Amino acid sequence: MSILSALRRAVGASLPDAGPAEPLYRAVVAEARRPDWYLAGQVPDTLDGRFDMVALVLSLVMIRLEDEGADSPAAPLCARLTERFITDMDGTLRQDGVGDQVVGKHIGRMVAALGGRLGAYRGARHDDALLAEALRRNLWRGEPVNDDAVAWVIAESRRLSARLDAAPLLSITSGNFTGPTA
Repeated sequence: MSILSALRRAVGASLPDAGPAEPLYRAVVAEARRPDWYLAGQVPDTLDGRFDMVALVLSLVMIRLEDEGADSPAAPLCARLTERFITDMDGTLRQDGVGDQVVGKHIGRMVAALGGRLGAYRGARHDDALLAEALRRNLWRGEPVNDDAVAWVIAESRRLSARLDAAPLLSITSGNFTGPTA
């Protein structure tokens, strides 16, 4: 931890936000924390479960941003979102008592996990069977889960993707895509 970070924590100041990515990242986290995911979807309400929900929602958002094209204003936003994710995970690990000497290794594994999940969800974008397989592997870490819960998470993920696809880029970047749909 840098001296500046230690000083900020000591005086209770928060880390700087991610600029233009901050409203979107906050919306990602808010969506990932919706109780429905953990109740109807039976996602484990654990550190791993919450990490995996952030990774799922962040992946769906990043896939939508990728659809804008490499030359669009959305392209740099994916990098900023990833940076904000890293900052968030770093803070969470440190709060949980992970020391400076190993936090980097944990972050590396988390970023690799996010990349793997992004690839799996991108590949399952239009295939419910592939999505079910990826969700069972990632959200439930291979543990038994009720088929109704898997179906609910698939349907809710599809609804979220549809909201993202229908939303204008400016709306997404301002974090205006969250909330359940009927």
